[in-house]
Amino acid sequence: MKEGIHPNYREIVVHDLSCDFKFVTRSTIQTRETINFEGKDYPLVKIEVSSESHPFYTGKHKIVDTAGRVDKFRQKFGKVGSKTQAAGD
Repeated sequence: MKEGIHPNYREIVVHDLSCDFKFVTRSTIQTRETINFEGKDYPLVKIEVSSESHPFYTGKHKIVDTAGRVDKFRQKFGKVGSKTQAAGD
């Protein structure tokens, strides 16, 4: 590897602000803040969502029922303004 052309790859602390979860990983991201985590100083990166708080990974996500939406729309508004025909017409 050539010297002086690669970014500094180092350990950082990522702080999930939504659930106050912190973890150490490695990154080249530039930060201005630092934090003392487990007795050592690290650069700090603040984020809103991580795998600890994301609904998909926590199993707390909502499943949206989209079945029948088109039929409900057609029942409510009929063919007014429609450029396509309803199924079964």
